Amino acid sequence: MAVNSRLGLLRRSPSFGLLFLATAGSSFGTYIAAVALTLHIEELTGSPIWVAGLLIADFLPIVLIGLLLGPLVDRLSRRSLMIVSDLARFAVFAVLPFTDSPGVIVALAAVAGVATGFFRPAAFAGLPNLVPDDELTNANSLLQTVETLAWMTGPIVGALMFMVWGPDAPYAVNALTFLVSVGLIAAIPEAKLRSEESLTRGHWRDVADGLRLVVTSAPLRTVLVVWNVVILASAAVNVAEVFFAVETLDAGELGFGVIVAASGVGLAVGSYLAAPSLGSIGLRRHYAGSIALMGAGWGIAAFATSIWVAVPFIVAGAAGNGAAIVCNQVLVQRGAPDRFRGRALATIMSSNYAVLGLAMAASGLLTEAFGARWVWVAAGAVYFFAAAVALVMTRWMPAAADQQEEAVETEARAAASVLASNGSDDGAPAPVIDITPVRESVADRAPVADPAPESLRVSAEDAEEDAATTGLERIASLLERIERRRELEARRPQN
Repeated sequence: MAVNSRLGLLRRSPSFGLLFLATAGSSFGTYIAAVALTLHIEELTGSPIWVAGLLIADFLPIVLIGLLLGPLVDRLSRRSLMIVSDLARFAVFAVLPFTDSPGVIVALAAVAGVATGFFRPAAFAGLPNLVPDDELTNANSLLQTVETLAWMTGPIVGALMFMVWGPDAPYAVNALTFLVSVGLIAAIPEAKLRSEESLTRGHWRDVADGLRLVVTSAPLRTVLVVWNVVILASAAVNVAEVFFAVETLDAGELGFGVIVAASGVGLAVGSYLAAPSLGSIGLRRHYAGSIALMGAGWGIAAFATSIWVAVPFIVAGAAGNGAAIVCNQVLVQRGAPDRFRGRALATIMSSNYAVLGLAMAASGLLTEAFGARWVWVAAGAVYFFAAAVALVMTRWMPAAADQQEEAVETEARAAASVLASNGSDDGAPAPVIDITPVRESVADRAPVADPAPESLRVSAEDAEEDAATTGLERIASLLERIERRRELEARRPQN
């Protein structure tokens, strides 16, 4: 596919063009503000604990949203969810210039993390509906590329702005980018972001369905397993890289900046070249090969004796990372039906961030114990193991590259049919049968003086549900019963 033709997607699909511009602007502002937030907290407290708290506040909400609130991404309007999320982030960064309290700053960062936890699944769940089916890979590639370019340039601009004007200017710029993003997303027709209406069986059953879908759908299961293994190595690389540059290679803080920049260049190259590569060699070989390239890049760089020897291999490893991320997006977007896609994305994201947090904590201890060089060597080995896992996990794909996309969609339909087996034959969730009229008709005929106590009625419903639920369904039913009992307790008159 020619370069002009690839970029021409912005013109061929105006709605995608709006999302692309919104992503470019808000990503640039986000990376500007991320540096400012970190420097601001460090300046106010001088404490690594506060900096760690800021980072946790940024990604912990994403973990919780994916596990507990993922179905909302499918049930609510995706466009409205994205707009509200951007407005919330605008409000956060509009308020930040007026506070110097570390606690308030971390709390506001957590609010922004909640908004991000809703925005990203909604955006990537709606993306397949904005472009023709044969251009989905190109669309993901372009979005990932522009986010990477923002990651490369935003921190530098943010650091310079912080040095000259303090944190207020980066905060204000980021707030403005979210406001612009709201205007661009509002111009996308609501129908363009959704092709199927989401059906619900109750919130906790929807949560259980999302978890079941991720485990049942071969494409989603592949991403869940493979990328969590990859994240173990990526966490080690990220934690150890500053020590690798400053201490192992004796390249100082400038060397660390060079490594970060090299990673950004590699990510951008890998993301952009992913689309033509997928078209030529197919998804299975591209996915495993990209992860193997990550292992070769960082594994060989670990043995470098100078920063300039390490940089080319870091660029290569990061290119593999950018290419593999595009594979993840395509597998998830094609591997989940539209009405389930949001919760699937949120569930996988929450799993990835949870593993990332734990792996970073472990990587800090390993770096201190064995040194950055050997942590990078170990990370390279883990990447190669992840590539082997990718080959095993994608055995369901046909060998022919031109048949693989159809195989992914077939697996998605099969997984959806498994969920449908819990409901009606037409694929919709089982209807909720209202047994109240039956009870009323019996009550009309029976000479009962007083109605049954509410607690007994709840117990009867519990028995009915217990007869039909197992595993995740039983957990979901239990949570719903707890909520129902709380509502009944709240309605009881207080003596």
